[in-house]
Amino acid sequence: MVILKLLSEEVFDFSRGEMTQQKIKELKQSLNSEFQLIHELCLYVLSASQRTELIQATLSTLHAFLSWIPLGYIFESPLLETLLKFFPMPSYRNLTLQCLTEVAALNFGDFYNMQYIKMYNFFMVQLQAILPSTTKIPEAYANGSSEEQAFIQNLALFFTSFYKSHIRVLESSQENISALLMGLEYLINISFVDDTEVFKVCLDYWNSLVLELFEPHHNLDTPAATVNMMGLQVMPLLHGMVDGLGSQILQRRQLYAAPMSKLRMLMICRMAKPEEVLIVEDENGNIVRETMKDNDVLVQYKIMRETLIYLSHLDHEDTEKQMLKKLSKQLSGEDWNWNNLNTLCWAIGSISGSMMEEQENRFLVMVIRDLLNLCEITKGKDNKAVIASNIMYVVGQYPRFLRAHWKFLKTVVNKLFEFMHETHPGVQDMACDTFLKIVQKCKRKFVIVQVGESEPFVSELLSGLPTTVADLEPHQIHTFYESVGHMIQAESDLQKRDEYMQRLMDLPNQKWAEIIGQAHQSVDFLKDQEVIRTVLNILQTNTSVANSLGTYFLSQISLIFLDMLNVYRMYSELISSSIAEGGPYASKTSYVKLLRSVKRETLKLIETFLDKAEDQPQIGKQFVPPMMDPVLGDYARNLPDARESEVLSLFATIINKYKAAMIEDVPRIFEAVFQCTLEMITKNFEDYPEHRLKFFSLLRAIAAHCFPALIRLSSEQLKLVMDSIIWAFRHTERNIAETGLNLLLEMLKNFQASEFCNQFYRSYFLTIEQEIFAVLTDTFHKPGFKLHVLVLQHLFCSAESGALSEPLWDTTTVPYPYLNNAMFVREYTIKLLGTSFPNMTASEVTQFVNGLFESKNNLSIFKNHIRDFLVQSKEFSAQDNKDLYAEEAAVQRERERQRMLSIPGLIAPNEIQDEMLDS
Repeated sequence: MVILKLLSEEVFDFSRGEMTQQKIKELKQSLNSEFQLIHELCLYVLSASQRTELIQATLSTLHAFLSWIPLGYIFESPLLETLLKFFPMPSYRNLTLQCLTEVAALNFGDFYNMQYIKMYNFFMVQLQAILPSTTKIPEAYANGSSEEQAFIQNLALFFTSFYKSHIRVLESSQENISALLMGLEYLINISFVDDTEVFKVCLDYWNSLVLELFEPHHNLDTPAATVNMMGLQVMPLLHGMVDGLGSQILQRRQLYAAPMSKLRMLMICRMAKPEEVLIVEDENGNIVRETMKDNDVLVQYKIMRETLIYLSHLDHEDTEKQMLKKLSKQLSGEDWNWNNLNTLCWAIGSISGSMMEEQENRFLVMVIRDLLNLCEITKGKDNKAVIASNIMYVVGQYPRFLRAHWKFLKTVVNKLFEFMHETHPGVQDMACDTFLKIVQKCKRKFVIVQVGESEPFVSELLSGLPTTVADLEPHQIHTFYESVGHMIQAESDLQKRDEYMQRLMDLPNQKWAEIIGQAHQSVDFLKDQEVIRTVLNILQTNTSVANSLGTYFLSQISLIFLDMLNVYRMYSELISSSIAEGGPYASKTSYVKLLRSVKRETLKLIETFLDKAEDQPQIGKQFVPPMMDPVLGDYARNLPDARESEVLSLFATIINKYKAAMIEDVPRIFEAVFQCTLEMITKNFEDYPEHRLKFFSLLRAIAAHCFPALIRLSSEQLKLVMDSIIWAFRHTERNIAETGLNLLLEMLKNFQASEFCNQFYRSYFLTIEQEIFAVLTDTFHKPGFKLHVLVLQHLFCSAESGALSEPLWDTTTVPYPYLNNAMFVREYTIKLLGTSFPNMTASEVTQFVNGLFESKNNLSIFKNHIRDFLVQSKEFSAQDNKDLYAEEAAVQRERERQRMLSIPGLIAPNEIQDEMLDS
């Protein structure tokens, strides 16, 4: 028996990727024809033997064979009855259940439906004898032996496998419905078991069942689309069909109404923690700030949230009733504990957007009122922190409600300000994050004078700002300032906007003026570590506000810009002298790191402002020239370890923003950063990873917007550029390789259209082709497949285009043996691939290259042709090649997103980029 089981596993489970499909097929056929003997042997043992180990080994062997043997051996022999006979016996229960699960998972049309119904009904009768339906399964599981726990797990697998394939068969006749509902009841009870793996099995099935019940109902709600496709003449016919379908769908939903209601309770009681919640209970029962995101929990939350939204759509009333009932039990203390309140509030937050606005308003008024009351009446720091976390999570999920109810919005924001003084771990962080989230979605509401108010809320907030932020940490203050920046940005009156910004920046500006004043008297004042920290903090605050205010930040940045560059220059000199004196280790000291943080933040502030500001050339003219020496000159003068990679990204942003207006400055930028950065990054593939990526992004910006400046480079400099591009796409670091390939495509397109086309291709065509084929076929660069294909397509099209008028081959050694470039490139490519793939025949290589030339004008055929060639090659055949299909996968993801957008609530209101939010 053991030998037979091993044989089945060897051929069918472990052979994937090792044997060709043809070989597996032959082995299966020969085993199938031999299987009658194995089948007879198994049945003989099961009917005649009394030995427990032998029967267990036989059941285990059957389990290995059941998923692929001819169906007749299962349904047209005594096998099922034999298995069901063993099911009640404790020593065989689990093995038998695993065999029955394999049978339940088979799905080959309707031919054996009657046998399935018979098997299910008989199984249910036996199950009630083993595990009465009144059993409290979660408790039984918690106190059970490992055998009994395995039985519950196997039971979950059996029910979910059976229902996935055969639930429709059970629904179709009245006499089976009670057995079906009883089975669902068992499965719901098993879903309450406190075991992650068991719950995952159940959740996966509930998600698919609820979607199956919801989809036809959703499609019936939107028949307009169907009519548009079919034309008006089919309207009466369509209505008849819709009515007929509608009654079937309603019947089916009524059939499942009771289990679905219990399922809602399950989802509410076991809701997983969403990402935004930062306050958790640790293993000692203390409430603490979460330190690590748990990806498993986030995946589970996503599935549960989706399931609960479908459930909510199937019956909004029941969803609301269950949630409010559970909340009232929290208030009365009957059901109060942290976990119950958490899961309930996470469930309430997760269905945001799924109700009609009127119902959502009514529901939320009650929820928020109850939660605020709960916060008032509950004593104890930890309890209050848990309630605070839940209030913040729920209000953050319902921006539509807050926009429509100013009183609630104001109460909620003031409550957040209260929480900002609560020093319990995680509460202040969550209060600041929630404040930012709410302001982004409701910003207009804070700058208009609301009914019953004497001034806009933003003005009131700015008056109390020092008190509000008094207990916050620096990073929390930055989030707070960014939020207020969003409010001010919504103010359309220029004068008011400037006044608000001055009031907002008053504290940091006072401090900045004080520091600069002291520095004028003695420059050494700036060297003090505390002063450096304060400077860093002021710059970070400015960056946060620049991020939300964009162009409107101009007057503020103008105020500090020149002083800031002076501080930058001074700190840079300090760093250089420290490294020169202290050697390479000096760059690792906390003092040098702190000075560098100020330099980086300065660059980040300028980059953020220029990136977010509207495209106004005068802003570029005002800010770029003064930076040339303090920033660019400084980069060139510094030691490699003291160069900030942010300089490269800042100038990439400037060129992307001001495009051709920057052409005159490109030689200066090149001179300062090119040679010295290349020396840093071409020694190996590891050092200076930040500089690598940003360097190629800068080159790409220049190639895209200032191409004429590249043409003016000397041939040595251009060779350096091309070498660095090849260096980039050879990189196994995905984003560096992709930036290099995109840069190469920009260069090819631009040179193709310039008068230097022939000169460029004569120097680089063959090198590029050779290098691209090298990375395309080495199996380490699969993610770049789409871009490799585009480069090759461009090269093959160029070889035949009129733009390339001079020969690509060396005419001094080979006079004119080729009629044209296309013929030369074809021969060169055949030779190149012939040496790279010695195991392929010459005719296979020739066929492939001819195919490339034939399909070069149709990208999808060209791409498939290359992909097929790679997958057939030995190097790729034994690997996971999903990266070669990344584009198709992206299209599929976009389709799924469109489907989700059509179902209210599936994409949370916070994630929808809605421009009309405050209208």
